[in-house]
Amino acid sequence: MDREIMINTIAEHDTIWDVIVIGGGATGLGAALEASSRGYTTLLLEQADFAKGTSSRSTKLAHGGVRYLQQGDVSLVVEALHERGLMMKNAPHLVRNQAFVIPTYDWWGGPFYTVGMKVYDVLAGKLGLGPSKSLSKEETLKLIPTVEPEGLRGGVIYYDGQFDDARLAINLAQSCADTGGTLVNYMKVKNLIKASDMVSGVVAEDVETGKEYKIQGRVVINATGVFVDDILKMDNPDAKPIVRPSQGVHIVLDKEFLPGDSAIMVPKTDDGRVLFVVPWNNKAIVGTTDTPVDSTSLEPRALEEEVAFILEHAAKYLSKDPKREDVQSVFAGLRPLVSTGDDKNTAQLSRSHSLMVSVSGLVTITGGKWTTYRRMGEDTIDKASLIAGLEEQPSKTKDLRIHGWLKNVNTEDPLFFYGSDIIAIRKLINRRPELGEQIHKDLPTVKAQVVWAAQQEMARTVEDFLSRRTRSLLLNARASIEMAPEVAKLLADELDKDEAWQKDQVEQYSKLAKEYILQ
Repeated sequence: MDREIMINTIAEHDTIWDVIVIGGGATGLGAALEASSRGYTTLLLEQADFAKGTSSRSTKLAHGGVRYLQQGDVSLVVEALHERGLMMKNAPHLVRNQAFVIPTYDWWGGPFYTVGMKVYDVLAGKLGLGPSKSLSKEETLKLIPTVEPEGLRGGVIYYDGQFDDARLAINLAQSCADTGGTLVNYMKVKNLIKASDMVSGVVAEDVETGKEYKIQGRVVINATGVFVDDILKMDNPDAKPIVRPSQGVHIVLDKEFLPGDSAIMVPKTDDGRVLFVVPWNNKAIVGTTDTPVDSTSLEPRALEEEVAFILEHAAKYLSKDPKREDVQSVFAGLRPLVSTGDDKNTAQLSRSHSLMVSVSGLVTITGGKWTTYRRMGEDTIDKASLIAGLEEQPSKTKDLRIHGWLKNVNTEDPLFFYGSDIIAIRKLINRRPELGEQIHKDLPTVKAQVVWAAQQEMARTVEDFLSRRTRSLLLNARASIEMAPEVAKLLADELDKDEAWQKDQVEQYSKLAKEYILQ
């Protein structure tokens, strides 16, 4: 993907786009890929970077949702389990099978959760990842040697999916481009264009240059996550809000807190959520919270009480209690939950997606979860193609291999998440051996990845690279700050930027990354 080429495509496009998608997170990318793969001329515009918001801040799970089963939302669980299977089939380089253990400390816990997980197995059907079963205390401790042993009676093991959210987002963008779509990051939609009171396009500004574009489309899709109400207001100033944002926070700990390959799932915390401790990229992610918030931001911040909540609950289930100084990064994301009018407890709000069409023809998709991104895209384009009067085309995404598809990946290879693109990156290193150098001793990132991100993945800033093209910011915020000057230099060479740009980038990134460090 080349941003300059994409911008030129917009400027030179002399016909009406079939589909314009606003929003470059999981929902927007899923809709754009759905449209482009059906053969519709497709344009996606993102105000910041792809997956800058919620879509890079998840628990990294491709799952049916055990908690939704507890709440009786069986239809969502069935849909999500089906989509989980398709994710593993279509992006095996990023989505893998993960064992989860529910430790039990009550005499009734083992039988209760064993029955519940057997229902989960049945709902997964042929796309199940392995049978759940009860474990003895000894088996539980063998799988999770750092689980709190006092009072432990045993456990239940089950299987779900794990993935890298931001990397999947980039691969979805590349897949969209591979199928003829046009995508531009840092292109902010400022207003909607109307003809005879019907939405007929958008006014967008290139954030990098300030240049404005008036773009015509047969249908416009509002897929902006927690910002959907902003677009709805552009359409109708009197529109009532439909999103109730909920904040989810995670902390990242060293691997010593979870040395095995299995994850821990605590089925019920004080706020009614589940708590996960999941191995990821040689670290342990712990979360999450469910806190109603009144404002939206591209950079939400963890509240002190949320961090305290996670540390307190992690201490209950880990033999070594994590302290503030053990946290290598803390990150927060906002869920775009659909409002019901009584939203004091966002943990109880549905995670099902909501699709609506305004009187003006604006199509809005919100809610949902990463695991169901493909189904959300399919439903959205089914509706949007009707609104636009496009020739009906069947969905092709159920069997569409995502960019980078590679069946057998060696997860010991620090470049494994690039899938089939590994070959090209290795060739880059062979041509320029200095690009094989590791940037920081505490993270496996090499210089070639920066060059590749600028050339092929539309990385425009130091943050784009350290936060989303690689996950350095989430894995070790302090180390990522030390990496920033070298990343800025490499990016500047590729993007033709000067030393002043480099200095500004390092300052901006350092300021942002310090917010991911507990003081």
